Amino acid sequence: MDQLHFKSAVEIARLIRKREVRAIDALEHFLARVEKYNPKLNAVIWLDAGRASERAKAADAALAKGEVWGPLHGVPMTIKESYNVAGSPTTWGDPKLASNVTETSALAVERLQQAGAVLFGKTNVPLMLADWQSYNVIYGTTNNPWDVTRTPGGSSGGSAVALAAGLTGLEAGSDIGGSIRNPAHYCGVFGLKPTWGVVSPKGHALPGSHADADISVVGLLARGAADLELALDVMAGPDKIDGVAWKLDLPPCGAKSLADLRIAVKLRDPNCDVDAEYADKLQALVDAVAKRGAKVKEIEPKLDTPRMHEVYLLLLRAATSVRTSEEDVKRWSQTLSEIGAGKEPYLDLMVRGNKLSHRDWLKLNNERHGDEARLCGIFCGLGHSALSGCSFRGLAT
Repeated sequence: MDQLHFKSAVEIARLIRKREVRAIDALEHFLARVEKYNPKLNAVIWLDAGRASERAKAADAALAKGEVWGPLHGVPMTIKESYNVAGSPTTWGDPKLASNVTETSALAVERLQQAGAVLFGKTNVPLMLADWQSYNVIYGTTNNPWDVTRTPGGSSGGSAVALAAGLTGLEAGSDIGGSIRNPAHYCGVFGLKPTWGVVSPKGHALPGSHADADISVVGLLARGAADLELALDVMAGPDKIDGVAWKLDLPPCGAKSLADLRIAVKLRDPNCDVDAEYADKLQALVDAVAKRGAKVKEIEPKLDTPRMHEVYLLLLRAATSVRTSEEDVKRWSQTLSEIGAGKEPYLDLMVRGNKLSHRDWLKLNNERHGDEARLCGIFCGLGHSALSGCSFRGLAT
């Protein structure tokens, strides 16, 4: 049990199924770590130890009768605060939603529980999930476990900290502009933003929201790639309404070793300077996988990445405009008028994105799909006449 908190969810589930570790003991181990380390980290901001204990004991009782609930049988886990979990507050860090206690759970939560997970708490977020740190007035500031004077990133900051500090066995977050990938990077854990539409976001939304947001997805954070794969298989698929008409069939990778892979590498780009030390680390990784047999090629595709980034930001801010107040847009517009045109390009794109007409959005969306087609041709090695055979599993950014 000493290092159970740093084992993968796959390994924890294996130990519980083999009855080498009881589910209740695994849960109590993580709860003890939360009690000891969370005060300085403030990653876990809501606990449901009572119901979790009952479920863990039920998991052990089921195993004693030879019943296995699923691949996550008995695995203790937490989840990002923005997911609806029956009986818990879902505030998105907004004091106006402090009393928003939902009676139902998000579809992803239900699927994780159906797979056997023991959900015992929720983890911190920034206000409206809209920052690269994790602070809000309700729950306070979450700190990086490697250096508590620094940020863990956001918006799934609490999720990444809980994993990195060994406070939980598995996590689920959400990502529209880096909210899984950014904190996973800052905290040194694994994160996956799935392709849009692969995992249903039903129940990960503000009150009154019914339509799925553009660009935004729900996804996974874990201590290893095998956990990401397992949790994705558990969470993926359409909701009940969409499932009447379609099903998800993700193609397997097919590669059995690095030697089976063809890897395209692009370490530099005019739109985004890369720190020399970081670029050296990436180059070392590229060299290492090449020595292991992967077919690696550095590419310089003819892509207008500054324009692609501009289109992305405009569509991103259009997507988040539904939860942006009129007061904020007016304040940003006033700031722009005071400092002068061209002085703050990012702020300009924020304002323009929030004010996009539907006609302009359609033009940008069409441009985005054209970029997707070109990228498919580059990464899949296909001409535009054969794009229907291109699979984008694992290529989401």
